[in-house]
Amino acid sequence: MFDPKKLLDDLLGSQVPGTGSTVRDKAGQAVQMAKDNPLAAGALAAVLLGTGAGRQVTGTAVKLGGLAVIGGLAYKAYQNYKNGSAPAETPAAGEPELLPPPADTAFHPSQAPQGEDEFTLTLVRAMISAAKADGHIDDDERQKIAGKLSLAGIGPEAEKFLTTELETPLDLDTLIAGAKTDAQKLELYTASRLTIDPDTRTERGYLDLLAGRLGLPDALVDHVEATVSAAKVPVSDKAAKPAANSRW
Repeated sequence: MFDPKKLLDDLLGSQVPGTGSTVRDKAGQAVQMAKDNPLAAGALAAVLLGTGAGRQVTGTAVKLGGLAVIGGLAYKAYQNYKNGSAPAETPAAGEPELLPPPADTAFHPSQAPQGEDEFTLTLVRAMISAAKADGHIDDDERQKIAGKLSLAGIGPEAEKFLTTELETPLDLDTLIAGAKTDAQKLELYTASRLTIDPDTRTERGYLDLLAGRLGLPDALVDHVEATVSAAKVPVSDKAAKPAANSRW
């Protein structure tokens, strides 16, 4: 069995344990790296998720494991919502670094009733579903991704899992059922929002539908939006997300 947490780290560009680099070593160039060399560090996220995203997670977030990033951002958004503060997409001067969720809260991975690995797979599925939301990953794109995954060295089991998820039609009922607690529902939405920036109506519509199906209050969703936005920075123009496909 492959390691779900390592796969999530790869997708989020978290720091590789025991090294001083991240799998998105040059976060602003991840997309171009994938185009130039699909085997380069950081290419997996760009190839799989189409992360020509105009903004990427960076800063202290990349020093944490994927579960800690998602849980930390969701916990922070929840705390701000609970405290009644106004959403702020720009970090305040001197704001503390992003921290993992406290161990005694439902946001900590150890609190997952279904187990860390199972919930991690749910988060990966959420990211893939979000990436497919704008129609970027069509049949041709799936074939291209499958070819690159076979060269990426992630292992046959992880490759099979990702390929299957890419080919599986969107099933929100199953995805949402994978979140067993209110905290996990918020983390699932946070992972989805981390994956895409809602630059198109389709992407925004998907996130709105997901939030509604998860039963998240609008004000809480606003805090997630602000928290995620504050954790991301624009990528370089060279690696910027191309404009949405248009026939006009």
